Amino acid sequence: MERLTAVLSPDEEYAFVQIMFSSSASVRSDSFGLSKREVMKILKLKQEDEQGLISFLKRVNQSISRYFQVVYDERRDRIVALIHVPARQARDLLSSESLALLMFIFYHQEVLQNEYTLFAQLLEAFGHESLDVRRKILMNLDALMKLGAVVKYENPSNEEAYALTTIGSRLFSDSYLKRFAEFSHSQQLHMDDVLKFFKRYNLTAGADS
Repeated sequence: MERLTAVLSPDEEYAFVQIMFSSSASVRSDSFGLSKREVMKILKLKQEDEQGLISFLKRVNQSISRYFQVVYDERRDRIVALIHVPARQARDLLSSESLALLMFIFYHQEVLQNEYTLFAQLLEAFGHESLDVRRKILMNLDALMKLGAVVKYENPSNEEAYALTTIGSRLFSDSYLKRFAEFSHSQQLHMDDVLKFFKRYNLTAGADS
């Protein structure tokens, strides 16, 4: 982290601090991170200066890659800071039920490109309509919302719905998605094919994922 002062200007340091602050689930309850326009304004860059933004993200990520990663999610127009969590610790954060629920929402929205997922669709996928099933799904959704992975989504039909956040879209590492896809296909797959399937593009502006 000390390297940041050597590679960032005061405006860039301030932008990084604002991204970190706005990415906290305890601070934001809906839209995590900052929009591209907000970051560009802090950096005093023209909106068309894509290379300036890429340079900023690359230098930040090179300095903090051991602990954090700053990513730009073009689909949601959010720039967020994510903390690296070891697999063993991640298992303590999410139960297998929460992980399964998140993967379903991830597939439904990232792969099938749906804007949101209805609670009724989760009920249909994970069990029949019953008080016990409903309670379990709501409990696991609450855990995902506290983590900042999903948020409640207001849709035209007013049905209960949930949307994946930028944090949720990046919780699964590329290697995890590769193992998941290979298990479901019962064969080894090339990483490029896996990333294309999951619509996982280069959102990190030069940083390794």
